[in-house]
Amino acid sequence: MGAEFRPLIVGIGGTTRTGSASEKALRCALRFAEEAGAKTEILAGPSLNVPMYAPDSAARAPEAERLVSALRRTHGVILSSPGYHGSISGMLKNALDYIEDMRKDAQPYLEGRAVGLIASASGWQATGSTLAALRSIVHALRGWPTPLGVAINSAGKVFDDFGAPVDPAIAQQLRILAGQVVEFARMRSLHDESEKSGRRARSK
Repeated sequence: MGAEFRPLIVGIGGTTRTGSASEKALRCALRFAEEAGAKTEILAGPSLNVPMYAPDSAARAPEAERLVSALRRTHGVILSSPGYHGSISGMLKNALDYIEDMRKDAQPYLEGRAVGLIASASGWQATGSTLAALRSIVHALRGWPTPLGVAINSAGKVFDDFGAPVDPAIAQQLRILAGQVVEFARMRSLHDESEKSGRRARSK
């Protein structure tokens, strides 16, 4: 597969308000992922306003089914959260709780997937603690947080009217993060292909 392989990268985040800074950052990162050769899908804002996760019930709303379906198909994930009271938003945490439905999958939870992390808050203190919370959650879900996490101070104007970062440094960080997710997905694909070839050779 190599460079011809187009991994699917799913972006999850934002707030209930369409066009929030965290959603703009997520869309920007996904554009960079597409430039790196990936296919992308976004679940942001109102589409994440799913019912409270109930592990004791098998009933799932259509929005929740779409979320889990996207995560089952994805090769990498980008999460973008606002900083609410020093941590991630309740909406995003509830969405991530639905990954528990993947516990019995052949590739459970976020196993084998790189996860890029973005935190946006009105002040630097909340961005740091929010990134740390995201990283801990991804570890618990067996995902691989990328080396770079992007912290965005949204106290001032961060994005222009077209959703592009005003600060070139933020744009560069989002580009690097997206590239790391895509690169890991490609490396994982090559590894899996090599493992399959090895098994086929040993079975002959």
